[in-house]
Amino acid sequence: MEVRFREVDPFNCWIWIRYSGVPSKGEKDYIDGIFDSWYVLGRLGGFNSENLQTHEMGADVSWMSYENDDTSYSLPSLMHNLGEFEFNECWARCWVDLGTSDLIAIDILINVLKQMDVDVLKIEELIIGGVNEDWPVEEHPDAIFSSTD
Repeated sequence: MEVRFREVDPFNCWIWIRYSGVPSKGEKDYIDGIFDSWYVLGRLGGFNSENLQTHEMGADVSWMSYENDDTSYSLPSLMHNLGEFEFNECWARCWVDLGTSDLIAIDILINVLKQMDVDVLKIEELIIGGVNEDWPVEEHPDAIFSSTD
């Protein structure tokens, strides 16, 4: 799976996936479920890179002292909105407003899709941001900020 980035507006971002073939209904449902799960984690503040205490601890977290009040100093890191997943032949796309969630959200999505490419369904490329010449977009109705302003 090739990962490419185009112009990324975190508040108005299209994510494009090109499969090696047309996905089946079950495969479409699977990818839809991945994005729904990703959004729920983001909506509830899961992509806050200011609070990665166990990650920063290293490999051994046995008997780790977790700072429970550590998040009181960080800003909320919430994903705002996710559009419906759309399919067109071997292409799929989804609009997202990443809101104030940290860009670790994109890394996590890439990791999940790389594993999906290995285990479930061959993904030729993942494109974060920008537009696709093969599938034009209009202003998303849920976009808070216009990309044409």
